[in-house]
Amino acid sequence: MKKNKLKISVVIPVYNEAESVPELYTRLKTVLAKLSGKQYELIFIDDGSNDSSFEEIQKVYKSARGHVRAFRFKRNFGKAAALSKGFEEARGDIVITIDSDLQDLPEEIPKFIEKLNEGYDLVSGWKQKRKDPLNKTLPSKLFNLVTGMLTGTRLHDLNCGMKAYRSSVVKDVRVYGELHRYIPVLAKFKGYKIAEVRIKHAPRKYGKSKYGMGRFLKGFFDLLTVLFLNSYLKRPMHLFGLFGIVTLTGGVGINAYITYLRLMKGDIAGRYPLLFLGVLLMIVGVQFITTGLLGEMLANMNSSREEYSLGEELESDALLEKKE
Repeated sequence: MKKNKLKISVVIPVYNEAESVPELYTRLKTVLAKLSGKQYELIFIDDGSNDSSFEEIQKVYKSARGHVRAFRFKRNFGKAAALSKGFEEARGDIVITIDSDLQDLPEEIPKFIEKLNEGYDLVSGWKQKRKDPLNKTLPSKLFNLVTGMLTGTRLHDLNCGMKAYRSSVVKDVRVYGELHRYIPVLAKFKGYKIAEVRIKHAPRKYGKSKYGMGRFLKGFFDLLTVLFLNSYLKRPMHLFGLFGIVTLTGGVGINAYITYLRLMKGDIAGRYPLLFLGVLLMIVGVQFITTGLLGEMLANMNSSREEYSLGEELESDALLEKKE
């Protein structure tokens, strides 16, 4: 495997942030030059902007003397796609992500590097005194609380765009759809060590926010996707079977009660809706169990090997020579 030659890669998703790009580049260049000398790269991913964002990126590219790389999507595919492309292209031992709106400060990057050096694989930012309106901060707190309870990933600000990764994490964790906000959860499920650092948060200097309230509803569905893919993808029967047993047991119990009434009292007048409910629960329970069995069959057919993330490997040179 080819060894990385760069110390730091910074992945920057851009969507209609033309005013911010020049200042962001200047501030990043200043910080990174102190941290790594010339061993860094800035990767701009223009996510189908319809303003002059890419023209500004081109100007930065021409003046950067080889430190800038840029990619432009034909249309807006979303932040997850931009990050995925950036991760694919990153060549640094450490990968930093930062939004292009200047609300997260490039000057905070050294904090992330220091935390990674303590032995962590992923460090997420925790914005202090957020400069956002209540209609963004309150749902965000609820989102973080619920996600922490359901996944065990106790971070205060999962959706913070400023994060630092070891290169192994970004090459191992697959990001698609809207799952970028759950990268720490996905990384933890794979066994990586995660942490967070407190960072300052600045008010938006240019333009306006690209995210509305709808992202929280999408985030809930994405959370269900993450939980299923990481907990039940290889054992779907554990999920569907549980629902199936519960509903089937409820249906059997109800129909047993109806049967008792019919045999002991000879009349079930007024109990027909309950009878129909019992029959329905039994049918649904059987369907859940059948779905689980079919899922197990598909998982077994499509599973070439168990999914795992390799941490370290020790090989004996002597044994390798014998094999050859």
